[in-house]
Amino acid sequence: MDLALETGQDRREPAAPLAGAGPERSCIVTRTTAAPEKLIRFVLGPDHAVVPDLKRKLPGRGVWVGLSKTLVAQAVKKQLFSRGLREKAVASPDLPDLIETLLARDAAQGLALANKAGLVTTGFAKVEAAIVSGKIAALVHARDGAADGKRKLRQALRRRFGAEAPPEFEVLTIDEMDSALGRGNVVHTAIGAGPAAKVFLASARRLALYRGDDDKDGPERGADLTANEAFGQDSEASGATGRDVAGRDRSPGNFSWDA
Repeated sequence: MDLALETGQDRREPAAPLAGAGPERSCIVTRTTAAPEKLIRFVLGPDHAVVPDLKRKLPGRGVWVGLSKTLVAQAVKKQLFSRGLREKAVASPDLPDLIETLLARDAAQGLALANKAGLVTTGFAKVEAAIVSGKIAALVHARDGAADGKRKLRQALRRRFGAEAPPEFEVLTIDEMDSALGRGNVVHTAIGAGPAAKVFLASARRLALYRGDDDKDGPERGADLTANEAFGQDSEASGATGRDVAGRDRSPGNFSWDA
């Protein structure tokens, strides 16, 4: 049965199930099935606009696309959302870029939460020391940082941990890391262990998968928190369920993500 075109469950339930809590879903592009956390859910917003439901919490009937910018672009180009939703659905040409921006925002918020929890170390020498001490859950580089510094820290990570090295990510730019941490010229960070670290790991891995950078940026070990579980911890850590660390409304049903 094609779960993407099935109407019963989405009509009965006000929101999609949590990641890992429901059956596999079918991608409207590839027609293959996967767990919900490996796909992106879409619903209809105002004026028949296709809205990405990254947290899988928005009410209404939805369709699913694999967690890939390329697949989302194909769904837009082939107008598959209208067929999947069985009504007029307007998908903006910039939808793939919008989703990337939203996923990057989630990763930045995860980094900010880890920093708030005291789990972030910055600066080349301090990051290197954290690696040597073994007190590191993830190594994070700015995407636009110098290759030499990344190479040296990567070597230090491999020397200290060997094949069991913590995950390494290059998902945010220097400006995005600066903004998330409230510091200037952040190129390298070490993330310590803790619940807030898992929030970042989940969001960073999801962004890496979407961009197709999984082999380089998103080792699977350590990323054992699903996206919806991460969102739950994100909400709790921010002190206001449905709001991000900056206090913006991210509750289900709020279709304005531009603020």
